[in-house]
Amino acid sequence: MNELLRRSALELADMLAAGDLTSVELTTACLDRIDALNDRVHAFLFIDREGALATAAEVDARRAEGADLHRLAGVPIALKDNMVTRGKPTTCASKILEGWLPPYDATVVLKLKAAGLPVVGKTNMDEFAMGSSTEHSAFGPTGNPWDLSRIPGGSGGGSAAAVSSFMVPLALGSDTGGSIRQPGAVTGTVGVKPTYGAVSRYGLVAMASSLDQIGPVTRTVADAAALQELIGGWDPADSTSLKEPVPPLLEAVEAVHRDGVKGLRVGVVKELSGEGYQPEVLDAFQATVEKLRGAGAEVHEVSCPSFEYALAAYYLIMPAEVSSNLARFDGMRYGIRVLPEEGHVTAARVMAATREAGFGDEVKRRIILGTHVLSAGYYDAYYGSAQKVRTLIQRDFDRVFDEVDVLVSPTAPTTAFKFGDKISDPMAMYLNDVATIPANLAGVPAMSVPNAVAADGLPVGFQVIAPARGDQRMYEVAQLVTDLSDDVAGASPAAQWEESE
Repeated sequence: MNELLRRSALELADMLAAGDLTSVELTTACLDRIDALNDRVHAFLFIDREGALATAAEVDARRAEGADLHRLAGVPIALKDNMVTRGKPTTCASKILEGWLPPYDATVVLKLKAAGLPVVGKTNMDEFAMGSSTEHSAFGPTGNPWDLSRIPGGSGGGSAAAVSSFMVPLALGSDTGGSIRQPGAVTGTVGVKPTYGAVSRYGLVAMASSLDQIGPVTRTVADAAALQELIGGWDPADSTSLKEPVPPLLEAVEAVHRDGVKGLRVGVVKELSGEGYQPEVLDAFQATVEKLRGAGAEVHEVSCPSFEYALAAYYLIMPAEVSSNLARFDGMRYGIRVLPEEGHVTAARVMAATREAGFGDEVKRRIILGTHVLSAGYYDAYYGSAQKVRTLIQRDFDRVFDEVDVLVSPTAPTTAFKFGDKISDPMAMYLNDVATIPANLAGVPAMSVPNAVAADGLPVGFQVIAPARGDQRMYEVAQLVTDLSDDVAGASPAAQWEESE
């Protein structure tokens, strides 16, 4: 492997600025590694060699002319395949969008292009972001670089695997119930869900609009901070976008190295550990909590009783929004169109045939569930009750954040499981999100950072949750946790299977 690719995005950015490296050289190295590994890892659904190299050459030319460039200009990045890219395939890993070329760019894509980051391609995911293992992709699963027989998490397993295996230093994912953070935990990467509205969702193919949030996937907290600063900020095209300045996240992360986090109050959430959690995951979590205590933090156990019902509430609210958002995929306007095999061709029968052929089992399952909970006679009993639980969860967060600065928990209850272990049991699969879902329901920021390597040789994640608009404090504590933890990202998971060949 080209040793350049082991460097962080900010280290590569500094090399580019110093003239020690060109963007074309760096982008070529990333593309060559993708070519070498993607047939085994299957992190990418689409690779844009021509477009990425064109952007890289343009950045090199502008830098040679002395232009004022963004710090990350020339550093390659990958996008989860539910962010629309003008004239480039966007499939959401679904047959129903196979071959679709969007006519516009998502806001985050426009910001990346304006800053000069070469977009090398689109990463694999669970179909329409529905899943926790990337096994629900219509185009085949992605492997975990730490062990290719295991899942890389989901729904954003492709982005996490691409970063973990050193194909790219940066990627973007989307997090509806943990789809950035849970893959981060099981692949040893940093995964961030910003405050809801801190990053524009315009151009993100909607799964559940009140829960979806775009965020960074990186190997260091500092890289994530720099990337969120770039993609964050108010967007008039997104009615849920926060109209306020992006906080100085990278500056805050860098200050932690010098000053630590004085007077930090850490809350350990009682309801986010215990039964169902792998013992090694809990041991690693407790060890890091003790390191925080040793570094001077006040550690308090806090109780959020409504979290017990978060999983159930989420799996009523999310499918309800899915059933509404996916109604647009009807075979009439864009994507595939399938005609009925027999009988008259009517709009209703074309829609039915298209959806039968285009949607996978998990998507159909969630549409059916969501339609049921929104139907007459069931709305109040299911969807209405779930929204009440959501309010209780928000109140629990508000209450405990009066007592502590951040909350911490394991990111996922287990390390990466093997392919096929849970795909036939939807309830077992859904339990992977038990620790990540509350943050989405409340709209608060949360981040997973590598914490340790378990005895089975697989990474464990540590989650930091902050109050709404408290992204800066979240980054500060995440950096402190990283400084206190083993260098999981530096363990080079890809070497474990590359060198064995």
